[in-house]
This record gives sequence, structure tokens and C-alpha cells, in this order.
Amino acid sequence: MDIKAKIEELVNKLKSDKDLMSKFSANPIGTVEGLLGVDLPDDQIKGLVDGIQAKLSLDKLGGLGKLFGK
Repeated sequence: MDIKAKIEELVNKLKSDKDLMSKFSANPIGTVEGLLGVDLPDDQIKGLVDGIQAKLSLDKLGGLGKLFGK
């Protein structure tokens, strides 16, 4: 599995669905497991969740740069 591509895919799904984003905010591990269709031990999926959260944060910061003309 290409982790980077999977993170991009899941980030795009989350950003396009406000309800899904709310579920992710409340229960990131459970939401990612549901999106992947697998039930993995929390410690195994944590890295993927961390990557998704980091990408969402970077995308949000990137949007702030547009506000300031950067």
C-alpha cells in the first residue's frame, strides 16, 4: 500500500464530507478503519491517522497563506 497516496485519498474524502470530518474529529482511528474497511490494532493505524491529521493541518495553514496574499 502506498501510504502517501492513501493519506491523500482519505484527506480528500474527509474534506469533501463535513459529516465524515466530524466523525474523524471525534474518533479518528475508528473513522479511518471504517474508510479502509479493516479493523487493525490502534497502534498500527495510528501512523496513518497522524499522517492524515498532519496533512489536514498543512492544508489549513496553506489556506491561511492565501488570506495574507502569500
